Amino acid sequence: MTSTILPVATPRESRAWLGAELWGRRAETALALLAGVLAAAASIAPAYALGLLVDRIRAGGDAGAVVPVAVVIVAAAVVGGVATGVAGFLLGRLGSRMLADLREDTVATALRLPATTLDRSGRGDLLSRVSADIAAIDRAVKEVLPGMISALLLGVLSLIAMAGIDWRLGLAGAVAVPFYVLGLRWYLPRAAPSYAAERVAIAERSQLFVEGMQGLPTVHAYRLEDRHLAGIEGASGRARDISVGVFVFYTRFVGRINRAELIGLGAVLVAGFLLVRGSFVTVGEVSAAALLFHRLFGPITLLMATFDRAQDAGASLARLVGVLGMPTERRTVTEPPAGWDLALDDVTFGYDGASPVLSGVCLRIAAGERVALVGSTGAGKTTAASLAAGILRPDEGQATVGGVPVGRLPAQTIAIVSQETHVFAGPLAEDLRLARPGASDDEVAAALDRVGALAWARDLPDGLDTVVGDGGHQLTAAQAQQLALARVVLQDPPVVVLDEATAEAGSEGARDLEQAAAAALEGRTALLVAHRLTQAASADRVVVMEHGKIVEDGPHAELVAAGGRYAQLWAAWSARATGA
Repeated sequence: MTSTILPVATPRESRAWLGAELWGRRAETALALLAGVLAAAASIAPAYALGLLVDRIRAGGDAGAVVPVAVVIVAAAVVGGVATGVAGFLLGRLGSRMLADLREDTVATALRLPATTLDRSGRGDLLSRVSADIAAIDRAVKEVLPGMISALLLGVLSLIAMAGIDWRLGLAGAVAVPFYVLGLRWYLPRAAPSYAAERVAIAERSQLFVEGMQGLPTVHAYRLEDRHLAGIEGASGRARDISVGVFVFYTRFVGRINRAELIGLGAVLVAGFLLVRGSFVTVGEVSAAALLFHRLFGPITLLMATFDRAQDAGASLARLVGVLGMPTERRTVTEPPAGWDLALDDVTFGYDGASPVLSGVCLRIAAGERVALVGSTGAGKTTAASLAAGILRPDEGQATVGGVPVGRLPAQTIAIVSQETHVFAGPLAEDLRLARPGASDDEVAAALDRVGALAWARDLPDGLDTVVGDGGHQLTAAQAQQLALARVVLQDPPVVVLDEATAEAGSEGARDLEQAAAAALEGRTALLVAHRLTQAASADRVVVMEHGKIVEDGPHAELVAAGGRYAQLWAAWSARATGA
């Protein structure tokens, strides 16, 4: 199964998402822009005042002419400073709220994606999107966006003000605009693909890191540390080389910005000289126009320069919006099923859509019946269990409970416990309450007691309040499985699927964990993918799979007596168990 990255949105899709978000927050957006306009206007006022001062001095004014100008400059500085701070705060708050919603929507979409989608793309791609990409956008929102909007507003208002002095001065200042645009048109097509490629390289690095951490025991066992480090180093090197290439483009881009500034200022001064000589404007007005244009050097340079980081954030935004547009699986709850019998009706399934893992599988489990699924590695047992639990959707046929497709059942109808059980970080009791948030302390204790876990749970440093999972008390594999089985008891679903849920117990804890599983399954319709055939022997029925098909079905004793495939598996298991 080839690995494919999750989709990336087109620029139009990203703009559409951004526009919809801003329109949905139009009051906040308008208030932030109003504060930004006020800050830009306050920045323009001192240039006007200095222009008036020049004309008054040329007209023979005394030193008192400086006082009004000083007052205007001080007032403008105060108003501009306050307005700039308010605008930055409002823009930062607006961006942070949008970003928080984007993160939540991305995670919510990812949780509803078909399981095969994330299997193909790998968790590292998704992890990099909700971590590195979110961080890149967050930096842009806090550090880049306020400056960009301020510079853009100041540039527009300054050109309007210059045109207000004399339209020819405004036109002269606008001469620089095409050169800025040409610089951007040169830079953006080169930088945008590079930033997108950099994000892909980061995702590859994250995937390699996640795989290495998840498979750490295997990496150590086969001494694969150097190979994994080499892979991570290679992905990091690709990301570094792309970043260096983008920086080279950026330095050349800055040279184009400086050239546009020189052309614009030169045009204003030349036009001002000709207009003053023709008595169309005063020296003070030309001085004001030149100051206004020169005042733009810093903001416009910032605006142009921050396109570099805006491109980075834009590439990240496209990766997140790309996830939002993916088709998800939504559980449509219909009428309650007629009973709790579980069935796979002529089910065919393949992960790549071409090579079926299961072919025409038919399996029926009566309400309250416990059926064990056994077979060689790769026979399709886990796939059949995932289809029965509703994690996967069949290509053909359907999985039902009481005649209702599993995808349309309430989430509490079916519980699945796999070999890889995750212990969530937090108090042990709260980990259990994930199955039933309103469960009382007595109910939590009763669930643990039923699966034989209450004694060791109470012996933990803080009892049931002990923090477990990442950063907390580490549970053994068997304890983690007991915790998962206790969640089943607390949730109380009518149908349960166990996918080799006792495989991690080891020989010492196998019997205890099998007893815990039996207690959790009592009175429920159950399908067990049995790693240990002693668990299959105690089931009501055993189903044997080979090469994606059911080859035997019946009680343990009958299948052993029949001398078929199950009898061979049982003989091999018994020989290993007795050490023969």
